Amino acid sequence: QVQLVESGGGLVQAGGSLRLSCAASGRTVSSYAMGWFRQAPGKEREFVAAISRSGVTTSYADSVKGRFTISRDNAKSAVYLQMSNLKPDDTAVYYCNRPNAVLPWGQGTQVTVSS
Repeated sequence: QVQLVESGGGLVQAGGSLRLSCAASGRTVSSYAMGWFRQAPGKEREFVAAISRSGVTTSYADSVKGRFTISRDNAKSAVYLQMSNLKPDDTAVYYCNRPNAVLPWGQGTQVTVSS
């Protein structure tokens, strides 16, 4: 059973940057496409970004395109999300999972962007 652990969140001013990490234990995720999702207070969880198994292909939600970059290190069974030019609307708990969200959710990491 894969366990996902997200980290790297925090409080940042608008325009700032953060790098989130997702570590998988129990079973490697290097064989899967992976993604990032987020859930803001009072809203449903939404897709943010995805990366193919090889790391060659990426996709992004329109709201983060050009500001966020997803990457991965298959040797470490890890996935990353570099977030730049953060906006208050990016405030949410961020989670990693497969794009079809079939793995058990981790606890997420809180990102708070102040204006």
